[in-house]
Amino acid sequence: MEVKQVHALCYSATGVTEKVVRALAAGLEEELGLSPAVFHGFRKPDERSVDHVFGPGDLVVVGSPTYAGRMPNKIMPDFQARLRGNGALAVAAVTFGNRAYDNSLAELLALLEAAGFRTVAAGAFPGRHAFTDVLGEGRPDWDDQRAIRAFAKRIAEKLRELEELPPPVEVPGDPEAPYYIPKGLDGEPVKFLKAKPRTDMGKCCDCGVCARTCPMGAIDPENVAEVPGTCIKCQSCVRKCTHHAKYFDDPAFLSHVAMLEKNFREPKEIETFL
Repeated sequence: MEVKQVHALCYSATGVTEKVVRALAAGLEEELGLSPAVFHGFRKPDERSVDHVFGPGDLVVVGSPTYAGRMPNKIMPDFQARLRGNGALAVAAVTFGNRAYDNSLAELLALLEAAGFRTVAAGAFPGRHAFTDVLGEGRPDWDDQRAIRAFAKRIAEKLRELEELPPPVEVPGDPEAPYYIPKGLDGEPVKFLKAKPRTDMGKCCDCGVCARTCPMGAIDPENVAEVPGTCIKCQSCVRKCTHHAKYFDDPAFLSHVAMLEKNFREPKEIETFL
């Protein structure tokens, strides 16, 4: 089956998903002997406010992180509203912070098929957890990068053998399943939906990078200590603050992080599907 152009599109608050998607797209362009992949930003609000339209001859790598076992609930509607496949082939990729990807990959595949894409491959990739460096630290690492390139080679081989459009890729999970319920150290459910980042004004240099990079546009650029918008706990502001001035102190959130650090340290493996 002929592919004329590889594209890459992902929501990636802290950069982990983007690393995976770019590596996969680069591997595909190399294996298929094509020009460099076209990257479509989907992180910032303005990037998610325009349609991203593809068609026959396009192969699109679409990536999303896993939030509570599914795609991010505040970003997923943008994927639904803005992606137009029109018969383009697609590779679905989700990342997860060393706990589990649960139903996120099944949800992304269902979304892409509903948007007019024909899915030919899918993968779930462990990465550094947004909440802590203890889980998945350094991932995707060099071994992951080699595995991603090997996966790209297998996808390219599948595409060269295809003479007609394939049925959708099958993966574990239920796209309609409820979100994972976070638990604290005591094993009981915790709620931190209203938690927002705090600012250590003794460290803050008022550079505004947190407001500029917030994927929800939730931080007031005139007073970065204020978060009037919706915070999805993506940790972009915490990770990107050059002076380590952003942090979360919500007790329920911190208890959940401690539970994750205690129970999910064992490195997880990449899972791929063709």
